[in-house]
Amino acid sequence: MLGGNGMSEKKRQAIIVSDVVDCLKQLPDESVQLIIADPPYNIDIAEWDNYENYTEWASQWISESFRVLKKTGNMVIFGGFQFENAGRGDLLELVHYIRNHTDFKLVNVIIWYYKNGISAKRFYSNRHEEIMWFAKSKKYIFNLDDVRVKYDPETLELYKRDKRLNHKNLEKGKNPTNVWEISRLNSNSLERVGHPTQKPEKIIERLVRSMSNKGDLVLDIFAGSAVTLKVCIEQERESIGCDISPDILKYAELQRKKVQNCCYTYINDISNFFN
Repeated sequence: MLGGNGMSEKKRQAIIVSDVVDCLKQLPDESVQLIIADPPYNIDIAEWDNYENYTEWASQWISESFRVLKKTGNMVIFGGFQFENAGRGDLLELVHYIRNHTDFKLVNVIIWYYKNGISAKRFYSNRHEEIMWFAKSKKYIFNLDDVRVKYDPETLELYKRDKRLNHKNLEKGKNPTNVWEISRLNSNSLERVGHPTQKPEKIIERLVRSMSNKGDLVLDIFAGSAVTLKVCIEQERESIGCDISPDILKYAELQRKKVQNCCYTYINDISNFFN
């Protein structure tokens, strides 16, 4: 978005300490392009990771998320399969609820594959998590060219010898597929700000670039480490991050200090986005 002087207008960024449903209820209908949801997995990592009826709780923010998304909007939900009982729930339970009780359309199941993780003796060691991509309608935004993976020069030249292939598309790179090999953040990672379940920037960046356009509003409803804030500033999107823990304010400040781009406005009141 350009201002009257031809310069890019400052994108608005907000971090709110709030319950997820209370936060969503403050947003107007069809005001958000992308929702990133990395909800508690209900496996007792901390006090915020324990719900007696996980699916019933999640149904509230799923319903509100559908309301606030634009018709071109996307929602991604991080999760895993660790079902114990009906009360505990897991990502499978959420998918079942969404498919049977909402109008969301499942676009992709993205597999986040990583080589580093905890070893197991009573089952196969887990080396992946799932990211469920839902769209509000068939008109969803997907910017494939913005996230293509470049071929190395040797491979590119080899493919160009094949006359059946489109050279222009080859130059753009390949579709990254729905299996993403991205390492988990180790304890010494420079990306870390202190949150126990922080996701790698590379994952959030790929989601933001592919499922929204510059200037769009991205909503992170379990903002955690505030990594979405940092990515949205760098990718020229606007963002609102909400989290029930006051620690989000500390993490957001650490993320802001890492950003080289100063062209954004920091807001502490959601209503300022829509006045």
